[in-house]
Amino acid sequence: MRICYKEYDMGEERIVRKMLFEDIEGLSNAFVEQGWPERKDILHKYFHEQEEGERQVLVALVGRFLAGYITVIPSANHGPFAGLYPELTDFNVFESFQRQGIGTALIEKAEQEALKYSDVVTLGVGLHKGYGPAQRLYVKRGYIPDGSGLWFNNAPLAPYAPCENSDDLVLYFSKKRKLKKFLSKSA
Repeated sequence: MRICYKEYDMGEERIVRKMLFEDIEGLSNAFVEQGWPERKDILHKYFHEQEEGERQVLVALVGRFLAGYITVIPSANHGPFAGLYPELTDFNVFESFQRQGIGTALIEKAEQEALKYSDVVTLGVGLHKGYGPAQRLYVKRGYIPDGSGLWFNNAPLAPYAPCENSDDLVLYFSKKRKLKKFLSKSA
C-alpha cells in the first residue's frame, strides 16, 4: 500500500472493506502526514478486536490509497446507549480525501453492519471545530441528539459544570432504521 496520500486520480475506484493487518502502518502514517500523532497501538488493538468479533474496522480505499476508516461496535461501551445499541466510533477521513463522498461511503457501510445488531444505530461526536465535518454529515444523514446533553470523560456533564473542549466532550446521537412499507396489489 502506498503511503503518499496527496497524489491520486479522482477517477480511481473507491471501495470500503474490512481492515487488513497490512493497513495498520499505512493508516498510522496517514495520521502523521496530516500532523496528528501516530496510531499504531490503537489500530493494533482494533485489529485484534476485529479478529475476536468485538469490533469491525471498515477502511476506505481510493485506488491504492487509504482514505479513512470507521469502526462498528455491536454494543456501545460508553454514553447513554451503553449496552443497548451498536455504536459507530473513531470515524476518520484523511484531509486530502474529505468532501469527496468517502465519509458517506464509510458511514453507509458502517450503518449496514450496525443494523445487523439492532434497528437503532448510535454514535458520539466531539464538539470542537475538528469534528465539524462529521457533525454536519451525521445531521444530514438523519442522526438526532439523544437528549441526555453533553458528556465529559464518559459521564453526563452537569449544568454549569466546568469542562474542557477536548475529544472527551461529546454529544450522542442515534438513528432508527425506517421500515419500508410494501403495498400489495389487490386482485
